[in-house]
Amino acid sequence: MTNARSKSFDSQSGQPLVGALIRERRRKLNMTLKALGEAANLSVGFLSQVERDQATPSLGALSLISRSLDVEMEYFISSPAVIRGTTKAGERESFSVDSSSLKYERLGADFAGNQLSSFIITVPAGYQSETVSHEGEEIIYILEGEVTTDVEGESVALGEGDSLHFRSTRQHSWRNVTDKPARILWTGTVPIFWSGGSAKA
Repeated sequence: MTNARSKSFDSQSGQPLVGALIRERRRKLNMTLKALGEAANLSVGFLSQVERDQATPSLGALSLISRSLDVEMEYFISSPAVIRGTTKAGERESFSVDSSSLKYERLGADFAGNQLSSFIITVPAGYQSETVSHEGEEIIYILEGEVTTDVEGESVALGEGDSLHFRSTRQHSWRNVTDKPARILWTGTVPIFWSGGSAKA
C-alpha cells in the first residue's frame, strides 16, 4: 500500500506529484489500472506512465481521472478561484499540473448549474497532449503561435486567429510542433473543477 514516505514530491512546490496521489486513491478503491482506464477513457499505458511520474496529464485528462476516482480536482491540484466571474489581464495567476511547462489561466467561475470551463493555455514548443474523448463539446481559438489538432485522425494546423469547434466524444489531441510557445483560448462544456466528488477519505 502506498504511504506518505513512498510518494514522489514536486521539487518546486514540495507537494506530492499527482501520479502518487492517483495511485494511492486507485488502490484505496481497489481499482485496477485497466478499470480506471475504462472509466476515464484513457489508455492503461498512459495512466501507468502518469502513476510512475513519467508523464503529466493535461487538466482535461486529470478531470476525467478525478471523476473516475470520485474525488474533486482539488484532491490533486489547486487553482486560483475566479471571483464574481471577472478576470483582469495581467492579474490572472497561472498554474500547472505538477511542474509541467503547460500553463493555465482560469477564466471560468464556479456557480450552481455551471456548464462551461474556460482557460487560456500556454503550450510550450514540442508539447504533445494525450488522446482523450468524453462528453460535451470544445472550442479552441489560437491567440498566439500555432497548434496542430488531431480529431479522429484528421490533423489541422491552426494559426493565430484560427479556431476549431468539435464534439468531445470524438478522439482528440493537440500538439505544438513549432519551436515557439503558443497561447490558446480553450472553452468546453465539461466543468473541470466540478463539485460532486465524495471526499478525500
